[in-house]
Amino acid sequence: METQIIFFYCVADELFKAMHLKEDQQVFMNNAEVVTVSWVSSWLFGGNLEKARSFLKEERYIPQMLSRSRFCRRLHAIPESFWQQLTSFLAGDQQEKKEFIIDSFPIPACDNIRIARRHLLRDTSYRGKCVSKRRYFLGIKAHVLMTSHYYPLEWVFTPGSESDVRALRRFNFNLPEGSVIYADPGYTDYVEEDLMLEAQNITLYAQRKSNSSRKREGWLEFLIGVMRKKVETGFSMLTSLFPKSIHAVTDRGFMIKCASFITAFACCRFMGSS
Repeated sequence: METQIIFFYCVADELFKAMHLKEDQQVFMNNAEVVTVSWVSSWLFGGNLEKARSFLKEERYIPQMLSRSRFCRRLHAIPESFWQQLTSFLAGDQQEKKEFIIDSFPIPACDNIRIARRHLLRDTSYRGKCVSKRRYFLGIKAHVLMTSHYYPLEWVFTPGSESDVRALRRFNFNLPEGSVIYADPGYTDYVEEDLMLEAQNITLYAQRKSNSSRKREGWLEFLIGVMRKKVETGFSMLTSLFPKSIHAVTDRGFMIKCASFITAFACCRFMGSS
């Protein structure tokens, strides 16, 4: 556990240096320590920042801990680009692999029965439907591109009602030529498949529906089905970090906690594979 906490701090500190994000020299806690608290809360305490703050202070990992309100202001001041660049910063030789998987999972902000009384995500676009669970939810969808060994490379948040196809167009796909991406039928987009193959030589293998106009050979559909099992395994590992409900007061606070879970998972996977 101590090694993991130190690793969290070192990764955050190195990324802030690489991004040339400077801070006031008089601060009691630097940005790397603030991010470390967030990652420890996601890794050990289900996103509970208060428990993470108390633990790190009592165990003397961060003895000069900020108050609750000052800490929240500092966490909200972390630029969004930090969370987005973390996975690619750690990727290294992971991007040299040729097989990748992409999928999405819902992150509800509140239970379905409380949607009418919600205070977060007031826009109606955040109300979506989880087909696999056959229920509606109020929240966002996290779309994650992983290696076949479950290391996240890119991720995108979209409103709950937005389709997977529209989210697919937001990815950068900074992958080597000849890469193959396996996806579920929700990511079927013939135009996008052709553009990716022509412009970047990246093949998108989305499972075909029964009424698809582009049928595939049986052996290829079998291979895609085998890789789909890897998708379920990798995403079950990621979602196991998430609690049943995420406590947040503001929309940005909710997004930050969701980003913290994904980036903490990336750090753990990187440390386990290195």
